Amino acid sequence: MGFQEILLIAVVILVLFGARKIPEFMKGVGKGIRSFNEEVDTEKKSEKK
Repeated sequence: MGFQEILLIAVVILVLFGARKIPEFMKGVGKGIRSFNEEVDTEKKSEKK
């Protein structure tokens, strides 16, 4: 993805959620990514055994 696509996505998110909701939205995205990465690490560790 290029800069223009990322900028377009950011503008759409801003319009849909408003400036006040973006920090909450990004916090939720961060938690989801962190949880996913923890599960991947757990699977990798269990495969090595």
